[in-house]
Amino acid sequence: MPTPNTFKRALAAGTPQIGIWSTLPSPYVSELIAGAGYDWVLLDTEHTPSDVPLMLQQLQAVDAEPARRSAAVVRPAWNDPVLIKRYLDIGAQSLLLPFVQTADEARAAVAAMRYAPRGVRGMGGSTRASRFGRDAAYVREAERELCLLVQVETREALERIEAIAGVDGVDGVFIGPADLSASMGHPGNPTHPEVRAAIDDAIRRIRACGKAPGILMVDEARARECLAQGALFVAVAMDLLLLRNAADAVAAKFKAGAAASAAGGSY
Repeated sequence: MPTPNTFKRALAAGTPQIGIWSTLPSPYVSELIAGAGYDWVLLDTEHTPSDVPLMLQQLQAVDAEPARRSAAVVRPAWNDPVLIKRYLDIGAQSLLLPFVQTADEARAAVAAMRYAPRGVRGMGGSTRASRFGRDAAYVREAERELCLLVQVETREALERIEAIAGVDGVDGVFIGPADLSASMGHPGNPTHPEVRAAIDDAIRRIRACGKAPGILMVDEARARECLAQGALFVAVAMDLLLLRNAADAVAAKFKAGAAASAAGGSY
């Protein structure tokens, strides 16, 4: 039978899940951060040079971490039934689909996650998801363990949150703060008061629909605010930013020290 999806069950139980966003498309990095203790890790393909074959290796790397393994959530590049099928076939259980604008688009995503007669997912008999065909129950029971998260990231999508969240088969709704801020006329400024108010309202409305709200928020104070308001899956760090900021800080520290020594030694 399919592996139980602990991430999906935690969201259904209303248990907040703290995550890390991964944009470094490397199995080595995936395995490292999977053991850091986060509840979930977002493996991105929308804004990274990753693809299906590389994602297979990243999923295997996450599975290789036995002690404190995070639940893997894969973000395909688009809400596309072919991409959805391919990521499910290689073993992804939780998907975050970008730029879902309407309830019809959400329903199309649900259909792509399900086999006929409830959906349109293509049947593959010997996929990694079914342990290469050894799991005879996979086709019948996979739907129960698959988690679908849809991403709303425009002013128009926020106006339709109730309709999108109300679609049967949608487990959670993720608010994309960067694209939302651009859609609202504040590009590059997701902390603008108007954007903050819209995010706060969206979290409340998603919870009122009985679905899990999610967001990426690397500012600690703001991330804690979102959790306090009811967000249930919150990514609080990004691997690329952690590496960049640490590398920049060490370089700046030593370059400043070298400059001070040079100045002190000149006459």
